[in-house]
Amino acid sequence: MEQVPLGSSGLMVSRLGHGCMSLSAQPRDDTRSAAVLRHALDLGVTFFDTADRYGGGHNEVLLGRVFAGRTDEIVVATKFGFVGRPGDPRSVDGRPQHVRAACDASLRRLGVDVIDLYYLHRVDPNVPIEETVGAMSELVAAGKVRALGLSEAAPSTIRRAHAVHPIAALQTELSLWSRDAENGPLNACRALGITFVAYSPLGIGFLAGTINSVDDVPSGSRLARSERLAPGNLERNSALLQRLQEMASGLGCTPGQLALAWVLARGEDVVPIPGTRHLNHLEENVAAIHAAVDPAHLRALDAVFTPEAPAGRRKSAAGLALVNR
Repeated sequence: MEQVPLGSSGLMVSRLGHGCMSLSAQPRDDTRSAAVLRHALDLGVTFFDTADRYGGGHNEVLLGRVFAGRTDEIVVATKFGFVGRPGDPRSVDGRPQHVRAACDASLRRLGVDVIDLYYLHRVDPNVPIEETVGAMSELVAAGKVRALGLSEAAPSTIRRAHAVHPIAALQTELSLWSRDAENGPLNACRALGITFVAYSPLGIGFLAGTINSVDDVPSGSRLARSERLAPGNLERNSALLQRLQEMASGLGCTPGQLALAWVLARGEDVVPIPGTRHLNHLEENVAAIHAAVDPAHLRALDAVFTPEAPAGRRKSAAGLALVNR
C-alpha cells in the first residue's frame, strides 16, 4: 500500500489506516480482533489508531500484545484527555500533570518505549492549549513520543498549538455524512502542513450500506445512539444511502468503498481510518483504494451529500460541545 508522510514528523503511514475502537466493544473477542489486526498489516495497513479511553485501556493492551516484536513495522497513534463522560463538568483533562501520567500509563499498556503519535483527544477549555502542548512537547524531548496530534480542534487552536510544537496530525470526523471539517479545520491543516486523519469515514457504519432499519444496527454502537436514525431522520438519510448504493452499483463497487474513495480523493494529506471487527469488511475497506472513481463521480457525490443533506446532528449536544474548540 502507498505510504504518505504524517505531517512534518518524518513518519510515513499507509494511505488508509485502521481505527481500533470497535475491537474493545462488547461482546469482546480478542482472538478474532487479533486476526483482524494481523490481516490488516498483511494487507499493507501500517497506521493503527487507539486511545486510553477505548475499553478502559483494553484497546491499547490488545494492540501491544498483537504487535509485540513488530512495532518497527507500524505506526501506532493513541490519545489521552478524556477522564469522564461528555457532559460531565470535567470530562477532559489537559493539565500538564495529566499529560505526563496518561502517557506513562499508555506506554505500559502498549508495552513500548515510545509512542509514535500522541493525540490530545479533546481540547480542555480550562487549560490554555499552549500549556497542554507544552507538556506534550516535553514528552517528545524525553523520547517518550515521536509526534504530536490534536483531535476535533478549531482552526485557531490548531495554529496556537502548532506555534508551540509542530503538530503532525489532526484527527476529526469526515465523511460524506459529516463534512463540517471542510469549513475551517481542513484548510488550517493544509496551511500548516498537518495531515488530516479522518475518523468515522463510513459515517459510523451507516454508509457501508447494510442498515435498512433500526433493527440492523448493532446494539450499544455509536450508530445506535445517533439521532440520525431517529424516526423521520432515518427515512431522509436512507434516501441518501440509496443514491450512494445506486452510484456504487454502476461503478462495480460497494457503497462503503465509494464512500471511502470520496474521502481518499480529498488528497494524500487526508488519511481515513475506518474500523471494523470483521475480516471481510477489512478487505472491502482496503480494496477501496483501487475503486475507479473519476472527478465526475466525485462531483455527483458532492451534489447529493451536501453538508446540509443529512438529517440530524453528527453527535449529541454533549458531544458537540467538545468539538471545534
